[in-house]
Amino acid sequence: MRSQFDDHGPRPDMPEVVAQVSEAFRRNVLRFAPIAFGLLLLAFLASGFFIVGPGEVGVIRTFGRVRTTVGPGLHYRWLLVEQQDRVSIKKIERIEVGFRGEKKELDEARMLTGDENIVEAGMIVQYRIGDPVKYRFRLSQPEEVLRATSEVALRTVVARTRIDDLLTDGRELVQAETIHLLQELMDQCDSGIAVVDVKLQQVEPPEQVKDAFDDVVRAREERAKLINQARGYHEDQIPRARGEAERVKREAEAYRTERVQRARGDAARFESQFAEYAKAKQVTRDRLYLETMERTLTKVSNKILIDDDVSRGVMPFLPIGGAPGPHTAPAVGAGAKP
Repeated sequence: MRSQFDDHGPRPDMPEVVAQVSEAFRRNVLRFAPIAFGLLLLAFLASGFFIVGPGEVGVIRTFGRVRTTVGPGLHYRWLLVEQQDRVSIKKIERIEVGFRGEKKELDEARMLTGDENIVEAGMIVQYRIGDPVKYRFRLSQPEEVLRATSEVALRTVVARTRIDDLLTDGRELVQAETIHLLQELMDQCDSGIAVVDVKLQQVEPPEQVKDAFDDVVRAREERAKLINQARGYHEDQIPRARGEAERVKREAEAYRTERVQRARGDAARFESQFAEYAKAKQVTRDRLYLETMERTLTKVSNKILIDDDVSRGVMPFLPIGGAPGPHTAPAVGAGAKP
């Protein structure tokens, strides 16, 4: 039987040790409990702070009821009483109507036009959240409601549009009317969604009649090309004709001015000559005669001057200085008669 004391001394009494440890722990708990409780309380209260990022709106609810909305920044909510939701109002979202990626949704895409033709149309709707409260709490599935409403709006607009306008130059008008109608329907639902844009995708007839429609579209494009060419020719020829008419008009005006000025100059010269003639009639007459003869005779190479007395009888003629010209009269002999 072992002794009460071993080689290292007496063994401790376990109940006594447990009692000592319990007493020390109780004293420490009583000392540090307020500090720990305070730290836990601060941590609990600090967890009520939250940050609303740029482009977001914070919705604060008290027992599930919306109390207020807050903008970007640091805010506080009372824990266990209030909840907060952060909603982005700047981010642009999109949904697809009539197709999903590369796959067509024929139930959504097939529509009847205003002239009773079947077409397959799809579109992309871009939207953002305009009213965070309505978006979060008025509709349970806002995106599905938006997709269904977009299909309704597109069908309504297509149903009053001719297929020619859908396939050619009426797409812009269809998109504008669809945006307007879609926004009205979403506002009636209090959805809080703001429609940003609607992009109408390829509109085409069913596969069974696609070739015939393609021929019609090509014919319309050819017609439009010819019309544009004719308009271009018209726009080219009309200004050119107007320019030519203006040029002829200016030339006529210049010719008129020239003739008027020349006539006025001739009249002034005649009046000056007449004034000189009135002063000395015989001298003026002789001067005009000499000037006229000078202008006339300078153009003749060979000249024959005949005196009046000689012309009544025989006219002697001796061509000295060269043979007479081709237009010179032949020489008249002594026995010749005038």
